[in-house]
Amino acid sequence: MKLERTNSTHPDFVQLVAELDAFLTVKDGDMHDYYDQFNSIENLNHVIVLYEDDQAAACGAMKPFDKDSVEIKRMYTLPSQRGKGFGRKVLQELEVWAQELGYTHLILETGASFEAAIALYQKYGFSPIPNYGQYIGVETSRCFKKPI
Repeated sequence: MKLERTNSTHPDFVQLVAELDAFLTVKDGDMHDYYDQFNSIENLNHVIVLYEDDQAAACGAMKPFDKDSVEIKRMYTLPSQRGKGFGRKVLQELEVWAQELGYTHLILETGASFEAAIALYQKYGFSPIPNYGQYIGVETSRCFKKPI
């Protein structure tokens, strides 16, 4: 397994996000267009791509949220690679990178129906918080925060 720090122009990240978006189009249903407007990968300067046997298997990104926090975005593991702890590895690397950049908190939003993602985030030390920003009042969203 190898982790690569890159940005949103990396072709393996672009491909993984295309697969994520196809999955979310179905999973989010009527809410997809609403969520999609906040998930552009343009100008993401902090991206992790995880490789297993030289094949891109998982990814995640972060972007500045405020002076203390970065928002975790575009977390995805290929279905054939799930259950191997890759999501946790990506989160760990994003956390290290955020610390190196001087941030003190990670925040994120995920869908209420993404039980596996919520379990991962809580197991990794994220705590539920009130929905922030564009997710305030969105019943299908769950927001989390972790001090680092």
